[in-house]
Amino acid sequence: MTQFDIEEQIEELAGGEFERQPVPESRLKGWKSFLGMYAGEHAAGTEFVIGPLFLTTGVSAFDLIIGLLVGNLLAVLSWRYLTAEIAVKHRLTLYYHLEKICGKKLVIGYNLANGILFCFLAGAMITVSATAVGVPFDMEMPKLTDTMPSGLTWVLIVLAIGAAISLIAAKGYETVSRAANWMSPVIVLAFVACGVVALRQLGIGSFGEFWDIWGEGSEPFPGQIKYTFWHVVLWSWFANAAMHIGMSDLSVFRFAKKASSGWTTAAGMYVGHYMAWIAAALLYAVYLRTPEAQEMLGMGSAPTVAPGPLAYNAIGFFGIIAVVLAGWTTANPTIYRAGLAFQALLPKASTFRVTLLAGGIATLAGLFPAFAMKLLDFVALYGFILAPVGAVIAFEHFFGKRAGLVPNYAEFHNLGINRAVLLAWLLSAGGFYLLSVTQGIFLSFLTLPAWIVSGLLFLWLSRLAHVKPKAA
Repeated sequence: MTQFDIEEQIEELAGGEFERQPVPESRLKGWKSFLGMYAGEHAAGTEFVIGPLFLTTGVSAFDLIIGLLVGNLLAVLSWRYLTAEIAVKHRLTLYYHLEKICGKKLVIGYNLANGILFCFLAGAMITVSATAVGVPFDMEMPKLTDTMPSGLTWVLIVLAIGAAISLIAAKGYETVSRAANWMSPVIVLAFVACGVVALRQLGIGSFGEFWDIWGEGSEPFPGQIKYTFWHVVLWSWFANAAMHIGMSDLSVFRFAKKASSGWTTAAGMYVGHYMAWIAAALLYAVYLRTPEAQEMLGMGSAPTVAPGPLAYNAIGFFGIIAVVLAGWTTANPTIYRAGLAFQALLPKASTFRVTLLAGGIATLAGLFPAFAMKLLDFVALYGFILAPVGAVIAFEHFFGKRAGLVPNYAEFHNLGINRAVLLAWLLSAGGFYLLSVTQGIFLSFLTLPAWIVSGLLFLWLSRLAHVKPKAA
């Protein structure tokens, strides 16, 4: 028995997730495994929130429909030619890969930020599922301005959903993938059904009438900003910035046989982030015509964006089931990713336990509706924070050898903190965030510049600091 065989058996006994070694060839998966996962993860509960939130920004028909088409294509290309390419080359988790480049101490801070942000995102998805479960109980639904739990019923429902989702995620990648493959067809069917029913309720019989729903756009709702074509393109491109240009999905695509598996993300982008967002927006368009919504608008407040009631009003109890499942399929892999982040902080703890810890934090976050109701802003922020660190991996992979860098510099020199990485991250993220705040610039406009500047700073600072290994 070779040393590799022994290590592989040890990993199997520890859960088979290969947190600190490359995934062996025997455990690689074909493209179908990723197709179901991405279709399920991105045709999800949050889509029931994001679609309506686009309407609250007063977006026009052209800006929404064409903007989403372009932005989602750019996201797919990012996954395919950046994330998947690097993942199949090294087959490491994001966290272990970063440890080799950045140093263990710096990765501790990054993993803490990454894990917590993923937990908050998963918490928003638990909130979404809770709005569906609460429908039969006549539960008061959270409003766009709500931050605190609305009552005991809300708390109990969120805790129950969070516990179930956490247990599935803690079972590991195999269970997460199987759950997504099983649930995603049901969810996709529900989004299609919701869209068709909403079109009928709106009395739409032609593409022209469909286009006229948004027309030239409108004034944004109270508390929202006006979205243009470029707002939609860049927001939809970087809605998952942490996962593609931020390299979080190295942890997923390390299991892929080929980099071409990155194309499977198109199932999530065009079924979920295109069809589902538009279908959900149609549901909200129906609701906006009700006396209740018109009364709220007349009072100068934005009507509630609760996915459960919107889906229930369209397709009944099937809508409730679909929203619950949709929340699960997105929260599961998100909690799984958060668990891997915490695994790097607690290497002696089992994957099962740290994933349960991540699930617990996500469940607590789910108690507070603000994470879901401010989802457009939160998604833009968490991608912006994490993307510049992904640039370090990408620039070392594609340009490091040409720039004369020592691969895995922190590991080679046994460094706790690679200061080139720390400065590149802080200067790019901090500088561009300050620019956004002081100049009122939409944050997604600055995600790509921050990513590029981070990568360039890393190359420049590394060239100043690196000491090449002596020839043997």
